[in-house]
Amino acid sequence: MELLIGRIAERKILEEVLTSPSSELLAIFGRRRVGKTFLIRSFFKKQLIFELSGVHNANATEQLLNFSRSMAEALGSRLAIATPKNWTEAFWQLREFATPILKKRKAVIFFDEFPWLSSHKSGFLSAFEYFWNQWASQQPNLIVAICGSAATWMIKKVVNSKGGLHNRLTRKIRLLPFTLHETEQYLKKNNIHLDRYQILNIFMVMGGVPHYLKELKKGESATQAIDRLCFTKDGLLSTEFANLYRSLFEAADRHIAIVKALANKPSGLTRNEIIAACSLKSGGTTSILLEELVESGFITPYLPLHKNANKSIYKLSDEYSLFYLKFIEHTRSTGAGTWLKKSSTSSWKSWSGYAFEGICMKHLSHIKQALGISGVFTETSAWRHVPKTGNGAQIDLLLDRQDNVISVCEMKFSNTEFIIDKAYAAELQYKLDAFRRESKTKKALFLAMVTTYGVKSNMYTIGLVQNEVTMGDLFDL
Repeated sequence: MELLIGRIAERKILEEVLTSPSSELLAIFGRRRVGKTFLIRSFFKKQLIFELSGVHNANATEQLLNFSRSMAEALGSRLAIATPKNWTEAFWQLREFATPILKKRKAVIFFDEFPWLSSHKSGFLSAFEYFWNQWASQQPNLIVAICGSAATWMIKKVVNSKGGLHNRLTRKIRLLPFTLHETEQYLKKNNIHLDRYQILNIFMVMGGVPHYLKELKKGESATQAIDRLCFTKDGLLSTEFANLYRSLFEAADRHIAIVKALANKPSGLTRNEIIAACSLKSGGTTSILLEELVESGFITPYLPLHKNANKSIYKLSDEYSLFYLKFIEHTRSTGAGTWLKKSSTSSWKSWSGYAFEGICMKHLSHIKQALGISGVFTETSAWRHVPKTGNGAQIDLLLDRQDNVISVCEMKFSNTEFIIDKAYAAELQYKLDAFRRESKTKKALFLAMVTTYGVKSNMYTIGLVQNEVTMGDLFDL
């Protein structure tokens, strides 16, 4: 427990599970390497009596062999236990093993990578459904925890099951990567002391994925770490991309095509634009692909102001995927100094702005706190104006507030104080004027600049910038 960093909301759910007077069926899902297994093992360390992890692309015979080995380990037996003939027999063994323990205390049975256990024609899912419905659900001291990286499979087959698990789930957790605050805590816990600008740079490359963050070394700068992990032959992140998608999705090529299309369009794409860019068919298949990527945390839909959900703008929100496609996929440069060289290019400038914007969107509660509107009801949206002739305009973050104000947020990454010059001031004013004209809003418009080190005060900021949010605000609780 003491090793767990952050995860405050998740801990609260797990505490409720642990103190519940009834049996609990808990599902936890999220992208690969986000810390699902660690969370369950750490929190339920004293209660965990049996654990089985599915193996990707393994058949039923192999999975059942692993079951017998896990059972031997749970029993503390050095001798091999006969492999059950099928999953019905396996769950009967599990029931016989757990019954005497449950008469005495709370106990947890944990199935990791649950979707992989349910291989084709294995009979696993139906056997599990019978196990839960006929016995496990009647055991007040039993907690059954199931994990899966294939988020959409978990949602379809477990969370929204129309079969034997329909309405059986008692709790669910969608585990997301660390926030900036949790990332800072995690690094300090590992005796890695970097300033917030360096942590932000690392986050822009790999996000808050614990498995990636644990590869950082003490005494290493952000630039050195990025060089080693991304631009050396054996660097973890130099080859992670293909493994990441192919381990989650069958026929992952279409998922990757969507991600690549969004990586090339920082302003985002609508569903129809994605269909055109990726040569997809308009129908249910595209909807499933988008849902799978959204639920796994790779892309995020943003609802334009006063539009319905089918007008959503999709953006790539996985930091590592964006970085890989921008700098690693086709690079010829490797070794020490690679990232320092790349960070002086125009590609770096466009990438850093996009990546920082995505991070800001993940820390909306921090932005609202810094603006002093945490207690004010707000609706979050985006806005895009594409006229038939003339210049268009786009605002990526609007906070439509109940106090008769709309906060128009501009997000800019810089390694120093951000300077608004005459040209950019004119661009900002054009956006505000176009938005007021096209939206016909009567609310006051407050321009809020979200930057790393703040905005340098000059003649162009006076009367234009109403609020400032800095990098520090994104870290603070």
